[in-house]
Amino acid sequence: MTDSTDESAPGVECRESAIHGKGAFATRVFRVGDHVGVYVGEPTPEDGMHVLWIETDNGEWRGIDGTGVLRWLNHSKNPNVEFDGPVLFAIVAIKPGDELTFHYGEEWATFVDGCQ
Repeated sequence: MTDSTDESAPGVECRESAIHGKGAFATRVFRVGDHVGVYVGEPTPEDGMHVLWIETDNGEWRGIDGTGVLRWLNHSKNPNVEFDGPVLFAIVAIKPGDELTFHYGEEWATFVDGCQ
């Protein structure tokens, strides 16, 4: 697996981002509701830069320390994708070259001045 693309999210690649550092970018069209990819990585009980926290069916939270291209998703108050568990879906039409962004959550956003 490389830093730029991987099979967990076909149609997505890593590039430099105008938002922050690296970002995940569409290489194809995604329509509303399309499956974009799966957040892959190692289970972890600790928070970290690329850890996605998901709520399980029994209400517990588990962390995934991302190793795939989706670890480069940046935050936006106006996201174009969202997670359902570790699975990422388009919530608006996305064209090739668009950066994929999701809302990290209100707790995170309150700590960031001027976040997008």
